[in-house]
Amino acid sequence: MRNPLKLRKNKSFDYSPRYYKGEGNPYKIEHKLDKFRSTAHTNRGLKNKFSSAMDDLKTEGDKNLKLRLLIIVGILVLLFLFIIDFDLSIFLNP
Repeated sequence: MRNPLKLRKNKSFDYSPRYYKGEGNPYKIEHKLDKFRSTAHTNRGLKNKFSSAMDDLKTEGDKNLKLRLLIIVGILVLLFLFIIDFDLSIFLNP
């Protein structure tokens, strides 16, 4: 009699095509740029995730990113203040 609480694992088959002459597995789905991405590879464990995050911080990115982010945040804040009808004249000296 089968135990209903015991879960069975799926069967896995190691299939290799007979006439395929290329490199690697032809059925492996991988994006063309995955080898250049730091987030595409799965890092398990807290230490590996932390070290990969620190490596990402050390790499240079877009130099205008901070300026662009500040401009977008400023526009969104002004748009929010306009929507809630905030009076900016309290900051000006009469």
